Amino acid sequence: MSEPSRRTFLKTAGAAVAASQIYPTAPASAAGANERIRIGFIGPGGRGFGAHVKTLAKHKNDGMNIELASVCDVWSVQRDKVASYIKETNGNEPSKFVDYRDMLADGKVDAVAIGTPDHWHHKQIVDSLKAGKHVYCEKPMTKQVEEALDVVKAWEASGKVMQVGVQATSQPVWTEAGDMLRAGKLGKVLMYQTEYNRNSWMGQWRDYALTKDMTPQSIDWKRWLGTEEGLAPDMPFDREVYKQWRRFWTFGSGMFTDLFVHRVTMMLKATGLGYPARVVGAGGIYLEYDGRDVPDVATVAADYPEGVHGLVSSTMCNQETRIQQCIRGHFGSFVFSGDSFEFIPERPQITKDSKIKGETFNAKPCPNHDVVHFKNWVDAMQANDPRMVNNDPALGAAAVSTVILGARSYREGKVFHLDPKTGIGSGDGSWAKLWEKRSEQRGKPNHIPGWTAGDYGSTIEDQPHMSLAGPWVNGQPPQGG
Repeated sequence: MSEPSRRTFLKTAGAAVAASQIYPTAPASAAGANERIRIGFIGPGGRGFGAHVKTLAKHKNDGMNIELASVCDVWSVQRDKVASYIKETNGNEPSKFVDYRDMLADGKVDAVAIGTPDHWHHKQIVDSLKAGKHVYCEKPMTKQVEEALDVVKAWEASGKVMQVGVQATSQPVWTEAGDMLRAGKLGKVLMYQTEYNRNSWMGQWRDYALTKDMTPQSIDWKRWLGTEEGLAPDMPFDREVYKQWRRFWTFGSGMFTDLFVHRVTMMLKATGLGYPARVVGAGGIYLEYDGRDVPDVATVAADYPEGVHGLVSSTMCNQETRIQQCIRGHFGSFVFSGDSFEFIPERPQITKDSKIKGETFNAKPCPNHDVVHFKNWVDAMQANDPRMVNNDPALGAAAVSTVILGARSYREGKVFHLDPKTGIGSGDGSWAKLWEKRSEQRGKPNHIPGWTAGDYGSTIEDQPHMSLAGPWVNGQPPQGG
């Protein structure tokens, strides 16, 4: 298929999602610590096999009370490969499926791990929850903001455990930094800044290899597309689209949802922030002219109702001079690196405290994020406690809404406002007016959730000369002037 034709097919995709098939709710299987949890894998490809299957297989061999019970994949070669790996590694023969709905209806799994392309996530999550299954879903949680809001509702109604696959949220560093932020270590929290730079000689995501055994005979192409469900338009089979789908808007959103969502989730985990109120995106395809739709340079700027600004800026074509990952407050900043973060105070003229010194905090090490993240999911299932997970759908929805609106802003040339109760709105001047009014009224700043530090680092002082400020009335100076 020629490149212009491929791009034509991909750009015709609509955003509409067909109504999900409703399953009768299965009997709740509240797994206890002594009950084996049977896990099925939906779309165990790159991450789904390399992280989901292999990590859980190791946990099983290390004594975790789970069974890797079923494998579902539209590509027969991958399906057989994963099933064989489970048999060789864990000793059991998993059942195999082409359609995940048959796995759910089979009744032999208690939980599913989803590793399919982004455009399938919402439907598979909701169908699985309605079928009474616990869920692990690879990031991004969904492809659209509306889908994310719907997943949160379905999760809350289900009572099941769901973990979103931003594995770094299981690093203790974010919780430890968050405790300090809420206690006022930085004073009023003003902004976070982060990145996810990469570089390659072949173009990002083109390292996913195309192989001759990827054929219309071995891959159920229409099922992968989701044409019957309204998830993607029909198009000729194409190995490039199948394996490198992250480069095309129909199936994903490039660095916005594949990479930015990692960093944003971490920052929201630390600050406790939720949905953004205002988002704008920028960027372009400035080098990687390989037929992709998604940009190779991008920035997302998000504003939150707590009075915090978020900035994510990266390129897929340079990674040696990335910007710092940091959180800034009126009295100082946290700069993050791995499992540690440095506190950099502002000067004493600002803090009014010369005893405040810079210091480095080393959080509990987390050498393998996948191992810890999947253990956290299984622990929550055994406890039957949806709130135990480190990346629940509420956090997943807030993070993915930030990056998806950034992608939409870039594509549509719009500023977006978001209220999770009323939905998405087009940008206007109301956001600036809100804060201008606060300033005019000499109001107090908003704070991140859980703030306990009162006014510490959250006020400014008048100089004596400000007593001369104010309008003159009838030629007379203001009082005191």
